[in-house]
Amino acid sequence: MPVANFETHHVDNQPPLLPECNLWADDTGLREALVREGGLAFADRLDDYGALAGGRLLRLCDDAHRDRPRLVAYDAYGRRQDRVEFNAAYHEVMGSAIAHGVAGLSWAQPQPGAHVARAALSYLHYQAEPGSSCPLTMTHAAVPVLQREPALHEWAAKAAAPHYDARFVPAAQKQGITLGMGMTEKQGGSDVRSNSTRATSLAADGEYALVGHKWFFSAPMSDGFLVLAQAPGGLSCFLLPRWRPDGSVNALRLLRLKDKQGDWSNASSEVEFENAWACRIGEEGRGVATILEMVMFTRLDCMLGSAGLMRMALRRVLHHVNHRSAFGKRLVEQPLMRNVVADLVLESEAATALALRVAGAVDRAPRDAHSAALARVATAIGKFWVCKRASLVAAEAQECFGGIGYIEESLMPRLFRQSPLNAIWEGCSNIQCLDVLRALSREPDTVTALRAELQEAQGLDAHFDAALETGMTMLEGSVEQADARRLAERLALLLQGATLLRADHPLASDWCASRLDLAHASTLGTLASAATIEAALARAGT
Repeated sequence: MPVANFETHHVDNQPPLLPECNLWADDTGLREALVREGGLAFADRLDDYGALAGGRLLRLCDDAHRDRPRLVAYDAYGRRQDRVEFNAAYHEVMGSAIAHGVAGLSWAQPQPGAHVARAALSYLHYQAEPGSSCPLTMTHAAVPVLQREPALHEWAAKAAAPHYDARFVPAAQKQGITLGMGMTEKQGGSDVRSNSTRATSLAADGEYALVGHKWFFSAPMSDGFLVLAQAPGGLSCFLLPRWRPDGSVNALRLLRLKDKQGDWSNASSEVEFENAWACRIGEEGRGVATILEMVMFTRLDCMLGSAGLMRMALRRVLHHVNHRSAFGKRLVEQPLMRNVVADLVLESEAATALALRVAGAVDRAPRDAHSAALARVATAIGKFWVCKRASLVAAEAQECFGGIGYIEESLMPRLFRQSPLNAIWEGCSNIQCLDVLRALSREPDTVTALRAELQEAQGLDAHFDAALETGMTMLEGSVEQADARRLAERLALLLQGATLLRADHPLASDWCASRLDLAHASTLGTLASAATIEAALARAGT
């Protein structure tokens, strides 16, 4: 007799799908940081984007990653195309982000707090679709560089405009543009002074023909790129557009798209220049100095992105452990899991607080010497530490799910693959630490700014005071290159502690006790205080 019902089991003890939410309204730490750093005037804009990022953009991200960019090198008849095609979801994500100011708010509405608000937008966007954060960041960071050249002011204005136009047409025909970068070559990596691309001056002043290659050339469908090349006067910075001024396509040859570990929605390429037309920015031989301001903004976004990734990982963990049971209790009720989740909360809160603190310093830098000096050194310190911690947080969060965290639908593998990127982009960890050493040894005002920033928290917590004494000795002493990471880590932890303490953050003392004790274990989930665990979980709403 046939069996009428083949059902072998009922699906229970599995969490419901994570519901859509407002990533802004859901993040107390971000909202508090925005107020502290002077961005409250933009709260409504962030509320709108938080709802979009926690809903539709997250859904679009799935399609943008599943259907990766494709290189179209030739048409059917063998003519060069050198284009990249994207899923429509990618273009909608980019359009939404640019319309809401993720790339241009700082420049389109240049008022106090605008950089802080744009930083918060970038943090929210990274949680939804990190791949597109690359061209958004580069577009934002290129604006102040372009503003230096009167002939390029229109380019700067269009980069800051809230308009996205994906058409492959000259920038002159668009209301808004995107910008990329081309710095790295095969032989040099971070050592850009070894670049071999050659720039030959043309008849018109400031115009050059470029011959050479770039090993990493991100977002190749951007309207223009800031590139470095060797001019007669030395390494120089150039704007290289996709189209020449005469309306013809520039001689930029896309060789292949990189097959990357993660960041699948964004195209990264290798490229050759075959007498490509370019316009010089700044003086010949001053290429590195010209792009330094751009580097500060991109490093800030690396820090913001990693903090956002931690927040998204934590959010998914909180949802899972509140709905999944094991050994007779919900996971969130198991003492050891509570310790792990509480530690993730502490890490995420401190990352967000420091990233927005640095954004606040960047915002105030044009008006305040202390903020300017702090921003120069703290971007490298924060970029090193927060981006380094992102991989640890992503891995620990993935473990909280067990086997399902290794399955693509959980999103955790995507977060894990993404997590190392920001530690690599814009200079790996060693480069950041060497930049910290260089700044402290050559720019006395950075030492003064760090000392003032840290001493403002002195006397607020015993653990912080003890760590500060050691940190001050390192800061004011002579540090060898081999010890640069130890110095940068100590300064990063002190900056996080000082930021939390000065903000009267409810977890400040718990964070200091768990992070500034030199004997503290480095593994997450090793908090020694039951009160700390309960305070962190209460902060997360658990």
